Amino acid sequence: MGDQVTIHEIYTDGITMSHAENASHSYSERARRHLWLQMSRMGAYDENKEIPIMVRGEGTRVYDANGTEYFDGLSGLFTNMLGHGRREIAEAAAEQMNTMAFFPLWTYAHPKAIDLAEKIASLAPGDLNRVFFTTGGAEANESAWKLARQYHKMRGDSDRYKVISRDIAYHGTTLGALTITSLEGYRQPFEPLVPGAVKVPAVNFYRAEKFADDFEAFGMWSAHQIEEAILREGPETVAAVFLESVQNAGGCFTPPPGYWQEVRSICDRYGVLLVADDVICAFGRLGTWFGAQKYDYVPDVITCAKGITAGYAPLGAMIVSDRIAEPFQHDDNSFIHGFTWSGHPVSCAVALASIKIMEDEKVLENVLANQDYFRDRLEELKDLPIVGDVRGTGYFWGVELVKNQTTKETWAGHDAERLLRGYVSPEMFRRGLICRSDDRGDPVVQLAPPLISTRDDIDLMVGILRDVFSGATKFI
Repeated sequence: MGDQVTIHEIYTDGITMSHAENASHSYSERARRHLWLQMSRMGAYDENKEIPIMVRGEGTRVYDANGTEYFDGLSGLFTNMLGHGRREIAEAAAEQMNTMAFFPLWTYAHPKAIDLAEKIASLAPGDLNRVFFTTGGAEANESAWKLARQYHKMRGDSDRYKVISRDIAYHGTTLGALTITSLEGYRQPFEPLVPGAVKVPAVNFYRAEKFADDFEAFGMWSAHQIEEAILREGPETVAAVFLESVQNAGGCFTPPPGYWQEVRSICDRYGVLLVADDVICAFGRLGTWFGAQKYDYVPDVITCAKGITAGYAPLGAMIVSDRIAEPFQHDDNSFIHGFTWSGHPVSCAVALASIKIMEDEKVLENVLANQDYFRDRLEELKDLPIVGDVRGTGYFWGVELVKNQTTKETWAGHDAERLLRGYVSPEMFRRGLICRSDDRGDPVVQLAPPLISTRDDIDLMVGILRDVFSGATKFI
């Protein structure tokens, strides 16, 4: 890899075209000429390598231009919670398009945004009752940092501009969100970034150097790293702490018992806003509407996107407590911020329809009923010498790959490239499983299937992983 660091959102890099259908080949050629794939090495697709073209979805499966079926083990990108082909969602979108296609939330309001904001407030914890819509997760995090800075400034704390986030964490790629992000390979090409980013350790218990035999003590140590950072920087300069309920990058780092309660206490002690980045974790991924309900804490702000519409339309949101919103509700004050497409009427209609389906079909209950079974099946993979750790919760799991189970020796550089891009990812895809091979940290394979997935689906995914990981032991 040299100095290049990539997301390894690897689906098919390196798969050689053999007997592709003419239609698929035509699509691939046209894509090579005109379509700029995101987070991808465009040079991986030369004239001998097909760009995978997905043309249809049905339930938890997707189909490429050759008619090949794949299980969507990543829900698109942690997004397609209810599977493909939900007619009632399509009908809700069509009805709204026929009623009013678009109108902005700048000065005006429209019924679907009002209905959805009210619904989200009813699902959110504590007094998080104000909903500011965006079109995606990065915009939601960008909005939250700007809100925190303006909130403090309005209260006379004009020096509070810094933001604390965890190592390896990903919070988006807009310039502010990228500053909060802690992945050097993402940040370096765009530096200098926004001043004020401060990093603390991730809650990676598998590789803990302190309290490695005590999960709860490790959690307290991790929380106190945030307090130490606040004191080191000066509490009067820190605006907010941004944390995911379960950290995605690095592979599904779950918080130790008491961690969130201690972080909440620390933020209160120093007047720092606590922002929960639930872009992935909200709307059922953990078996609850929001991560705060999973771990029994109440943040000042929740950012969310992805599952809010079950992947059927773009939408994001920043959900704000009454206390933080209060200064903006009086006199001539306003939050000088917004996006044209925020709270798009069609996206709001889609979100309302998808939330109703989740409630009617008890989708969150399905996740909670199967999360232990999911863990148990993944834990069985530890009989393979390449599997080091299994971590996660709900329908959000990571399997870390190691060279040596006893020493936890990791894969890095060329070895990681050869393992992940050279074998694991293309082999999973060849066997009909779409998931994520991720080297943002130590190599991890992530599974985050649609929330309607059954135990048979879990068995299918784990079976494919067993076959692939068994073959990957040749690299040890």
